Amino acid sequence: MDKKIVLIGAGSAAFGPPTFIDLNLSNVLEGSTITLHDIDKDKLQMVYEVVSEDNKKIGYKFNIESTTNRKEALKGADFVINSTEHGDRFELRWQDNTIPKKHGSLERMGENGGPGGFFHSARQIPEILKIARDVEKICPNAFFINYSNPMSRICLALKRELPKLKMFGLCHQIGLLTSHHLSKMMNRELGEMQLITGGLNHFAFLLGLKEIESGVDLLPEFNSKCLDYFKDKWDRFHYASLTFEIYKRFGWFPYVGDNHICEYLQIGSRYTTEQDLTDWITRMEQANKGENAQLKRYYNRLKKGKYPKKGMLMRGPSGERAVPIIEAIIQDSNSYEIAVNIPNDGILENLPQDLVVECSGIVNKEGIHGVKLGKIPKNIASILRIEASIQDLCVEAILRESKELAINCLAIDVNCGSFEMAEEIFKEMKEIQKTYLPNFK
Repeated sequence: MDKKIVLIGAGSAAFGPPTFIDLNLSNVLEGSTITLHDIDKDKLQMVYEVVSEDNKKIGYKFNIESTTNRKEALKGADFVINSTEHGDRFELRWQDNTIPKKHGSLERMGENGGPGGFFHSARQIPEILKIARDVEKICPNAFFINYSNPMSRICLALKRELPKLKMFGLCHQIGLLTSHHLSKMMNRELGEMQLITGGLNHFAFLLGLKEIESGVDLLPEFNSKCLDYFKDKWDRFHYASLTFEIYKRFGWFPYVGDNHICEYLQIGSRYTTEQDLTDWITRMEQANKGENAQLKRYYNRLKKGKYPKKGMLMRGPSGERAVPIIEAIIQDSNSYEIAVNIPNDGILENLPQDLVVECSGIVNKEGIHGVKLGKIPKNIASILRIEASIQDLCVEAILRESKELAINCLAIDVNCGSFEMAEEIFKEMKEIQKTYLPNFK
C-alpha cells in the first residue's frame, strides 16, 4: 500500500499512540507512510521514537516519519487526521467551566455547548481552518478527518469556509451504548444488530435498531427493556437522571450521556450538579496526565535500552473509527458506520440543511454518505434546532470576528439568558484568553 496518512497533533499521548495501535492491526494499510506532525518538537520526538520502536518490532510494517513543518507533512497526503487543541487543554477548559458560572451561567461542562463552548470554539476554529486551508492547497484530494472538539462547530465552520474539503468528524460517544450495554440488554451480539442514529454531536439519539439478518425492528424490544436494565447501572457521568428524564419525556434514547447532553438543555442544571462535572473534568485531566506519564515511562525505557518486548502499542483496537473508515474508503467496501459527523445533505429534513449532523452512514471510495432519515420526531427536532441556531451564530461570530454577534450568541444560549450576563462573561473571557482568541471587534 502506498497511501500517506498524516496525524496532525501527533505529539499528544492521547492521540498519536492510540491511532498507531489501530494502524498496527491493519493489513490493508501495510506499507503506508505515517507522518507524525506537531508544533511541540519535544513531544513529537518522544512519540516518534516510541512509534518507530514498535514499528520495528512488527517488522517495519509502515514507513514512519515526523516533522514540525505542516506544509512538508501534508505533501502527497491521502488522509489527514486532525486532533489538535489550541493552548493548554485543561487550563483553558477549567476557565471555560468556571468563569461563566461566576457570572450566573447555569452551564455544567463548557466544552462543546454553553458560554464555555463558545470560547472553546473561538480558540479552535481559526487554528483548524488554517490546517484545513493548507490541506486544500497542498493535498486537495485528501480526506480530512476531525477528532477535535467542539466537533459540530468546527465541522460547520469547515463546511462553510471550505465546501470542497472532503471532511468528516468522528466521536466515540456511541461506544457508551455499544461497548458496555446494548448486547447485554438485547441478548444479541452487536454484529447482529444495526443501529440508526441522528442528531448533533454529543446531542444525538438512537432512532432505529433492527436485526440485520431478519430485518426485524428491535426498537420496541429496546424500549421495553431499557429502563429496567439501567436500574442498577446508574452512572452520574454517563447514563443517569438527565438521560432518563429526556428518554421518558421525549421517547427517544439519548446515547451520549448526562455529562454531554447537559450542555445543550436549559433543564440540564436541574439534573447534573456542579460537583458532577467538576469531578468529571478532574477525572479526564488525571487520565490525560496518566497517558503522558505512561508515554514518558516507555520513552525512558527505550533510551535506557530496556524497552518492553511487547511494546507500548501492541494491543486490541482503540475503539476509534478513523482507521477502519480509511480501510473502507480504500477498499470501496460500502461498510456501515453507526455514528459519523457530516453535512446535513437532506439526511435530517426538519433540521437546517446548513448544519453538520451526527448520523449513521455508508462508507465507500467517495467518502461517507449519511443514512437519510427524512423528518425526525418533532419533539427532538425542536430541541436540536435550538442548539443548531446557537451553533449557526457561534460560527458566524467567530468567522467574522464580531464582538456583537459573539455577545448575541452568548445571550441566547440556554445556559445564559441575559445580555448583561453575556457582556460580563465576554469581557472576562476575552481578557484572560486573549492570546488564543480571534480579534473580536
